[in-house]
Amino acid sequence: MFTGIITDVGRILEVEDRGDMRIRIGCGYDMAGVDLGASIACSGVCLTVVDKGPDWFAVDVSGETVARTGAQWTAGTPLNLERALKVGDELGGHIVTGHVDGVGEVVDTASDGASTRVVIRAPAPLAPYLAAKGSITVDGVSLTVNEVSDTADGTRFTLNIIPHTAAVTTLGQRRPGDRVNLEIDVLARYLGRMEAYRHVQ
Repeated sequence: MFTGIITDVGRILEVEDRGDMRIRIGCGYDMAGVDLGASIACSGVCLTVVDKGPDWFAVDVSGETVARTGAQWTAGTPLNLERALKVGDELGGHIVTGHVDGVGEVVDTASDGASTRVVIRAPAPLAPYLAAKGSITVDGVSLTVNEVSDTADGTRFTLNIIPHTAAVTTLGQRRPGDRVNLEIDVLARYLGRMEAYRHVQ
């Protein structure tokens, strides 16, 4: 379980094909305090630490994960990192599972005062779960949806990225055409399931 508050930006150092991908990620964490088997969210994807060094850790990424996430699994790619939530930690964002629900596409970015306004096209299955002032996780970052619009070419939602968020995550580097990992609010997911189930009874 995570909060969507990024604590480091790592970078993929090496990708090795072992059937699944073994990916080595450089980071600023004190890895002496990270156990093998620990969970770290990597741009919104919950992965298990399978090896580590003083300033890096390795994870195995399955073909299923690669197929369901953005094009982020190449050497040199920066990743938003968050260690798993501990009991008693401050919940600064919202409850995040680290399970990507779909991949969105950045369609526009524009300055909005000191912030950046970002518009993302969401895949159709996620449209019912997006709501203005609701929560969304984009590449592992907990954010508030400003607006949602349903148009002929799909559903779009708008975010404001404040300067701090742009500086401490990869979102400040996002440009139109980029693909981003999306996780809907877990409460919306359960409410959607309850509503769907009610209609089949």
